[in-house]
Amino acid sequence: MTTLSTFSGDISKLTAAEVEQLAARLELDDYASPFEGLQDWHLLRAIAFQRPELIEPFIHLLDIQAYDEA
Repeated sequence: MTTLSTFSGDISKLTAAEVEQLAARLELDDYASPFEGLQDWHLLRAIAFQRPELIEPFIHLLDIQAYDEA
């Protein structure tokens, strides 16, 4: 399995289809090394901060939890 080979480093240019492919790879968790999976996870996390509308269906893959700082 390979990571997002067409990713140019500009999250603003990612399409919904590319994010869906990324999420599908993370769901399968069939990487040659743990670092490939971690690279995809970090990319999905970066997308979540910059373009949250694209990751709404896949937010469960990030396991983000709200913390009460009070």
